[in-house]
Amino acid sequence: MTSRLRSDEWYAGDDRNAYIHRAWMRRGVPQSAFEGRPQIAIANTASDLTPCNAHLDEVGGSVRNGVYEAGGIPLDLPAVSLGETLVRPTAMLWRNLAAMATEEMLRANPVDGVVLLGGCDKTIPALVMAAASVDLPAVVVPGGPMLNGTFRGVPLGCGTDVWRLSEEVRAGTLSERDFRRSESSMIRSRGHCNTMGTASTMALVAEALGLVMPGLAGTPAPDSRLLEAAHGTGRLAVELVASDRRPSTFLTEASFRNAIVALAAIGGSTNAVVHLLAIAGRLGIDLELADFDRIGAEVPLLVNLQPAGRFLMEDLHRAGGFLAVLREVRDLLDPTALTVTGHPLVSYLDDARIWDPEVIAPRDAPLLPAAGISVLHGSLAPGGAIIKPAAASPHLLQHRGRAVVFDSVEDFRARIDDPDLEVDASSVLVLRGCGPRGYPGMPEVANLPLPRKLLEQGVRDMVRICDGRMSGTAYGTVVLHVTPEAAAGGPLAVVRTGDWISLDVRARRLDLEVPAEELAAREPSRATVDGFASPRRGWERLYVDHVMQADTGADLDFLVGASGSEVSRESH
Repeated sequence: MTSRLRSDEWYAGDDRNAYIHRAWMRRGVPQSAFEGRPQIAIANTASDLTPCNAHLDEVGGSVRNGVYEAGGIPLDLPAVSLGETLVRPTAMLWRNLAAMATEEMLRANPVDGVVLLGGCDKTIPALVMAAASVDLPAVVVPGGPMLNGTFRGVPLGCGTDVWRLSEEVRAGTLSERDFRRSESSMIRSRGHCNTMGTASTMALVAEALGLVMPGLAGTPAPDSRLLEAAHGTGRLAVELVASDRRPSTFLTEASFRNAIVALAAIGGSTNAVVHLLAIAGRLGIDLELADFDRIGAEVPLLVNLQPAGRFLMEDLHRAGGFLAVLREVRDLLDPTALTVTGHPLVSYLDDARIWDPEVIAPRDAPLLPAAGISVLHGSLAPGGAIIKPAAASPHLLQHRGRAVVFDSVEDFRARIDDPDLEVDASSVLVLRGCGPRGYPGMPEVANLPLPRKLLEQGVRDMVRICDGRMSGTAYGTVVLHVTPEAAAGGPLAVVRTGDWISLDVRARRLDLEVPAEELAAREPSRATVDGFASPRRGWERLYVDHVMQADTGADLDFLVGASGSEVSRESH
């Protein structure tokens, strides 16, 4: 153990403050608990209102046992919990709040290290952002995906098949009764989404960064091996304190390069882009939107999971897991990147094997030869926009069409199924007012449902453009994270229905075919401006006033950079 622990600042000594701190924490705890034993917080996002994380109390119990076995003192620290499917207006609005609250509570309390328990989409990013800022020894335990569910003998991917089945209802090819019956089949067990959505992506990306015990991410939530690994992580947390192994000591530019390679190889969620940018910002690491294209664009897609493929997370685990994927792209990984164990990530790949090549394709026979996220620029996205080619229709990756513009989510819902809407399969659907400031919170609405009349004609994909986000479980030819957003004065604010828009993913272009002088003279319509958020108080007001754009991670401007674990004033 280290000779001096951070928690000693609260507990060591015989003065009045030390007496108060020990006395109030005694409550059955032995005196030895305050004598050189690391105090390990377990930041737990379990909540009945975050169903994907509801099992984390059990996982936390295994972490506690491991901490205590290794000589530490485990301390439950409930963290702000964000249920992706329930929180309104969007869980992304609260990611920064959850990160800030966790950071402040870690700094304010007598803890020497922390185990971060997350699962649902925003919980792992928020916890990692907090840990990066406070820079105490930290390690992540992902809660794991749910088991495969089936309906009518066919596997159902949660999220992905919601979008698919709901469109079939609107097209008239699936009854509402059968749609309702599929609910309990889709959500079969505890755990987060079993597709390669944001939750699964961020768990695997956290391991690629080096924040998870290698081999743990992707273990299904009901699998007893998750509890075994949680126990081991508790033991590791005590070791981290003894070694003073903090995020800043092993999270480097190399770590983020590996995360981008992994993101492409697994066909991960576009949401990982905004989360990785935010985490890098907390660490002071120079990561840019262009890096995702430069590093990841030519990486082959190896994981055959929905929404880019056929299988689900339980299949990935049995087929060899994440380490088997990384072994196939080992030559693209930076061998200098360390993990939370103190050893290089690549050192854990020697024994990894692919046991089912249908689920994990070998490097010489990839699902797609180049499947990383593409970063677009042009007159419609001066600050950039992204698209996930692996989830798009190949014939639409180069497309020119007339815009059909919607000023808000409400405007879209009111008009999209209007039989008189002037739209055809070649049209480009444009939704604005959904960026970090505009909504606020950048909701997952970019994968717009198609017009009913086109669905009835058999159309199943169109080019869609939005300054919001897309669920990691979604698919389609969707251009998202358009920067600057409409509410920040981006060109998206002045696009008009009937304007020609050209998309060329190979050339990395997204252009509005309107002369620059005409574009500069245009003003946003009253309907557009009225659709932007204008909160008067509380967190939403603080968020809108300080949130940055998607190309830098949509963090708050005053939270960028680490601020350490020092407490500004002692208690009195």
